[in-house]
Amino acid sequence: MEEQIHSDQFSPKGPNPDAIPENLPNSRIVLLLGILSIVFCWWHFVSVIGIILGIITLVLAQKETTLFEKNPGRYTLTSFNNVKIGRICAIIGLIISVVVFIFVMLFIFGLLVTLPFWGMIN
Repeated sequence: MEEQIHSDQFSPKGPNPDAIPENLPNSRIVLLLGILSIVFCWWHFVSVIGIILGIITLVLAQKETTLFEKNPGRYTLTSFNNVKIGRICAIIGLIISVVVFIFVMLFIFGLLVTLPFWGMIN
């Protein structure tokens, strides 16, 4: 009995190598939030939601990646791929959201600054 416990400690998959791998706990949420960050990146005030969703997705993806790297035999590769795809979507959505937000803010600022001068033209 003692030898069996000792040999299980050095098993690459942990104490039960015949266990069925499970999905990462938040892999579907990361994928969904990453896709939503792209969906909400195209309009000005909604792009703030895209920024928030992108940041939340990146934080969750980092936690899930760390969890997978600590014990890769416990989790499925499919769920890890979902996390990677969600992370990529979040990065794309975050970049587009920030660009749209800055562009619209500069446009509004430009209108507010030049609006008094349009009355002087007439």
